Amino acid sequence: MHWERLSEDVYIFTSDRYAQVTASLVVSGTIGVVIDTLPFPQETSQIALFARRRCPDGVRYVIYTQHQADHTYGAFLFPRAEIISHRLCRDILIERGFKALELAKKLNRELELVRLRIPNLTFESGTFTLRLPGKTLDIFPTPGHTPDAVSVILQEEKILFAGDTIMAIPTIGDGDLDQLRASTEAIAAIPLESIVQGHGEIILRGEIKDNIKRSLTYLDHLNTRIRKLVDTNGTLEEARKITLESCGLQRVLLNGMVTPLHTANVTALYNRFMAERGSSRLPPLILKAPESPVEAEVVEKEAPKRRRAAAKKTAARKKPAAAKKNGQTKTAEKARVTKRR
Repeated sequence: MHWERLSEDVYIFTSDRYAQVTASLVVSGTIGVVIDTLPFPQETSQIALFARRRCPDGVRYVIYTQHQADHTYGAFLFPRAEIISHRLCRDILIERGFKALELAKKLNRELELVRLRIPNLTFESGTFTLRLPGKTLDIFPTPGHTPDAVSVILQEEKILFAGDTIMAIPTIGDGDLDQLRASTEAIAAIPLESIVQGHGEIILRGEIKDNIKRSLTYLDHLNTRIRKLVDTNGTLEEARKITLESCGLQRVLLNGMVTPLHTANVTALYNRFMAERGSSRLPPLILKAPESPVEAEVVEKEAPKRRRAAAKKTAARKKPAAAKKNGQTKTAEKARVTKRR
């Protein structure tokens, strides 16, 4: 794990193990506020240890910028903290979070210690303001990557903790492109000194305008190219050939996750546009952005197997039809022979 001091009371922690996902600590007097956690207990435990030294009275609040595992799994290491999130985040975690965690534990024993913490302070619209000694944190919805996504502004220093709304590559996942674009434009209108991305390096004031412009350009190109492909009855395989560079972005590392994330964007939009057309043509394999390190590993390992299974299934459907056709042909030939006799 890498950490850096963004300002006197703000510390940013970046995972070395999963897609450069970030967590942040804001110190207010003797207490701390953690914004997101890291997915593996070994990394978040280092944040907890650091916070105990820097905040004598402990971490008072943990803010989830959304529900996904790489932002929430470390919260159990701050047992005295209250958990703040959007109401949808709480609903999603209650509905799906425990089952997803149990599966993750079966796949990775390192997660055995994780205990999912459900938010106890939630809001639905407007701004949730957290006032602390010398610090004001405004939490507001920024949906698009996920419907429950929020961002956080430290008003005194104009630092935005954007979660996955701002990333090295904009990512739709199970969210909505139009919402993500609107949220990104709303952030662009805020005077900021820096942006802490959900994944990737800190964006400083002089870089914010260009970074946001690149993100919006990428989303526009992606939307235009996929829609045109669907309108001309293009296939999912053709859609997957649309490169990151052709949509206006250069490749970034994110620990090797950039290609799966771009592919997930392409696939999500293609499936959505095909559904809007009411098409019955289903793609052979549906991908989505992995929600956790474990899921990322599973997607990577299982994709070839799923493609082979899909191919076998397609072949099995065709085989009876061919057999039936052959049977009909033989019967017809037999009838013709009988007639000649």
